[in-house]
Amino acid sequence: MASTLTLLGLVHTLLSVIAIVAGALTLWRQGLIQWANRGGQLYVVMTALSCLTGLLIFRHGGFGPPHALALITLITLAVGLGAERRRWFGAWSGYVAIVAMSTTFFFHSIPGFNETFTRLPLGAPWLSGPDDPLLGKLVGGAFVLLLIGLTLQLRRLRARLRLGAALRGAAV
Repeated sequence: MASTLTLLGLVHTLLSVIAIVAGALTLWRQGLIQWANRGGQLYVVMTALSCLTGLLIFRHGGFGPPHALALITLITLAVGLGAERRRWFGAWSGYVAIVAMSTTFFFHSIPGFNETFTRLPLGAPWLSGPDDPLLGKLVGGAFVLLLIGLTLQLRRLRARLRLGAALRGAAV
């Protein structure tokens, strides 16, 4: 199933790798992905560009699941940005922003695992294709990590909000 990448495929892959590295570093350093820091900004821009270039790749004919995932990712990014920057969800905006941004990071794992492990190792790739049962296990593991990460992030936000409310109450 190994195939060579087109120039568009190479650009798309490079954008995706930059997004994943920026997202991972931002999660490691900040504990969440948000537009308020440079790493988050790089992550959002590279993820959006990765999705847009992915919409132009038609490796298997027409519109398919990878295109749908790109559109869902773009919508989820927009929701996360709207929650963080415009407070679209009022008091819930911080929670929505965290869930949206972390979920887009998870979304990278689906094509990331598929595209990487249907090509590597060269000559004997670990996955036979998108229907390989191992892909489901890898994505399932990434989903469990998403749930753990979200739990930690949301608990930290709730604690910060409670502390802020307590401090405001004490100052009155």
